[in-house]
Amino acid sequence: MSSGTVFTIAVNPKIPPRLSRLEELANDLWYSWDRSTRSLFSRRDPSLWATVGHNPKDFLKRVDESLLLRAAEDQVFLANYNSVLSAYDSYHSEPVRNGATAGLHPDDRVAYFCFEFGFHESFPIYSGGLGILAGDHCKAASDLRLPFVGVGLLYRQGYFFQTIDNLGNQRVTYTDSDFEDLPVAPVLGDNGSEVRIEVEMPQRKVVVKVWQAKIGHVTLYLLDTNLAENSPEDRDITHQLYGGDRNLRIKQEILLGIGGVRALRAVGIKPTIWHINEGHAAFMMLERMRNLVQEGLDFASSLEAVAASTVFTTHTSVPAGHDHFGDDMMDAYFEGFYRDLEITREEFMALGRVRGSHDFNMTNLAIHGSRFQNGVSKIHGNVSARICRDLWPQIEPEENPMAHITNGVHVPTFLAQEWPDLFDRYLGYEWRSNMCDTDYWSRISAIPDHLFWSVRQTLKSQMLYSIRARLAVQISRNHGSEAHLDRLLRFTDPINPNILTLGFARRFATYKRATLLFDDLDWLRRIMLNQDRPVMIIFAGKAHPADVPGQDLIRRINQVAQLPEFEGQLLLVEDYDLRLARRLVAGVDVWLNNPVYPLEASGTSGMKAGINGTLNLSVLDGWWGEGYNGKNGWAIKPGPENMDMARRDKEESRDFYETLQDHVVPLYYTRDKLGYSPGWVKMAKDSMISLLPRYTAARMVKEYTQKFYVPASRQGALYAADDFSGAKKIAAWKAFVRKTWEGVAIRRLDTPRKRISFGDAVQFDVAVRLNGLQPEDVIVEMLICRQRNKVTLREFNHIRFEFSGIEESGEHLYSLSLTPDLCGKLDYYIRVYPYQLLLTHPFEMGMMVWV
Repeated sequence: MSSGTVFTIAVNPKIPPRLSRLEELANDLWYSWDRSTRSLFSRRDPSLWATVGHNPKDFLKRVDESLLLRAAEDQVFLANYNSVLSAYDSYHSEPVRNGATAGLHPDDRVAYFCFEFGFHESFPIYSGGLGILAGDHCKAASDLRLPFVGVGLLYRQGYFFQTIDNLGNQRVTYTDSDFEDLPVAPVLGDNGSEVRIEVEMPQRKVVVKVWQAKIGHVTLYLLDTNLAENSPEDRDITHQLYGGDRNLRIKQEILLGIGGVRALRAVGIKPTIWHINEGHAAFMMLERMRNLVQEGLDFASSLEAVAASTVFTTHTSVPAGHDHFGDDMMDAYFEGFYRDLEITREEFMALGRVRGSHDFNMTNLAIHGSRFQNGVSKIHGNVSARICRDLWPQIEPEENPMAHITNGVHVPTFLAQEWPDLFDRYLGYEWRSNMCDTDYWSRISAIPDHLFWSVRQTLKSQMLYSIRARLAVQISRNHGSEAHLDRLLRFTDPINPNILTLGFARRFATYKRATLLFDDLDWLRRIMLNQDRPVMIIFAGKAHPADVPGQDLIRRINQVAQLPEFEGQLLLVEDYDLRLARRLVAGVDVWLNNPVYPLEASGTSGMKAGINGTLNLSVLDGWWGEGYNGKNGWAIKPGPENMDMARRDKEESRDFYETLQDHVVPLYYTRDKLGYSPGWVKMAKDSMISLLPRYTAARMVKEYTQKFYVPASRQGALYAADDFSGAKKIAAWKAFVRKTWEGVAIRRLDTPRKRISFGDAVQFDVAVRLNGLQPEDVIVEMLICRQRNKVTLREFNHIRFEFSGIEESGEHLYSLSLTPDLCGKLDYYIRVYPYQLLLTHPFEMGMMVWV
């Protein structure tokens, strides 16, 4: 090796004119879900394809020109190339036929803000579930032709690359991306210059460059501060995803929220619907309010105008997981906002204040600044309603505005290619346009069992090849011997993939309990090491570099995997990424998930497994609480939330062992003369039939559109019309209600009756002290329901009282004549709450008085 200076020069090939559109394909993340497009690149030079991390744009800069010249004369390649271009052009030009945009105005545009986006391993600006979900949301919006743009940050260092040493220690490596090699391009103004904006930080302004990425019909705008005009400190704002301290985090969130609004304005986009995916982007609301105040609107009206068109999705299941910043930090960064919004410091801080804390909470800001809020599964919606109950203090959590839309996955991205080939043959080509039709997917049951099983085994073989290659690199780097590698790989046989294989792959956080199955190693040995019915478990995942307990989980898995008896049957694979995820969810037989209930907000890896015929064995938390139907996998019923954690782990691990021992293993190995288990194939088919149409990103985005985007568009337009007269009216009305509500009271005038005969009418009379409010400012109502166990308030019938006059005392009288149409014991409640037609949600005031 010479001691001289190394100089590097890049020699880029010239793309033959006949293949010129390869660059177009490489710059559209449509390739992230179109395998035929990726194959155009990978098959020309598989080694280079692996070297560039499956990045088509980088591939075109480094491939030998001779290969491209030969490809331009290769009739087979040209046929594939033309076929891909035909599909690409059809996708980008065919009209909307799915009705997903019904109800939206022609001028509507959704702006979707998120801290990370995960589309493909070649575009590393994501870390895990939140980013993959955001990527799938964009892809589905593109498929549905939704008028939609994304807003995020362009990190020079995405999430880290992981290696694991012999002792199970996680080693972290960060690599800077060269933006010229990523599928992004600077946004150019009308004069051809790069679009740049400025964002204020204490005593300075930060210059921000705006980039764009194309995702089919969707454009993603990304912000970058790594510019010569900025100080080294400010250049680092977009350097690393989830790196640094609280000071860096607030700067990143200011950039995403405030900078994102300014970037959209700079490129001429005027969203009518604003959606923030998690609270990181909530400062967006402050910037929009400031713009309105600067145009002459008062603060209270600007808040209502902004909130009416804003959707907030939370993914966090524990109060501590919500971002928060100290008052001193907020003062340093937002003191100018108090003046710009024409409010006091106390009024500003109240937007993010949580009872019992002096920190500024981003989730509270997000809820104050939005009128459409949701969790990401039914269970998580209920958990979020409880966590945020103080924002609607007099409303029971089950009735407050926190709704839910269960996550989904982008099927074209995560459904292994072998399935579409089989579906085309047995379901017809129209399956792609019937993605959410549950009845249609029942046709899977007619696919011959042996063909279904053949696809499953093919996918398993592909996964095992991938696992073997990764473990070979892992063992070699850790100086393991060939003999050791042979022992380690003796069960990962792609030629004979007949060992029951379980997969556990996700972020290593303590609440996900990756090591729950190690609670009783003797029992685990009896299950896994049976020579006639062996079991293999594959673990993969990363722990955040600052999460020491999460890294301890990796060390514990490595320790157990190195026990002589488990060698080769318990594998720990490093550097979990999207490519490995696609292999695992499609290839393992059973997907494990054992979080602490109810801390799994949703989870989507199990959905990706289920749509590929992989069976789920999971705690009934997150999405699986809705997805499990008794015949499409196995469920572990969680212990009570108030149970001691050690006892809870013990009981739930026992359920896992018993389920594996008594159900999973026997079913898999009950094979017929053709070498597979008919019962297993039936359950795998039931998994696909029940999960594929229900847990698609297409269904998810359609729900967002109809439940939130369309109403947000209408409400935003209603509030903004006639110089924001609607926003001004609702703001003034709310201010008066808040001032008077403490004096509102309700009492019953009639004598409650204990028993009546069917068909008899009952008269109910109440008196309400309105304390200055008018009868039209409130609703007095009865909630009535047959007496049953575990009935929620949402299941009660609502019947309004009628205003009937005013007492001399000034109390307002309300009456109701009711003839019950039910027999048996009926429970009923009587209450009063403020109401105005302009309200987005009837209980958004958070006020209620009960008799």
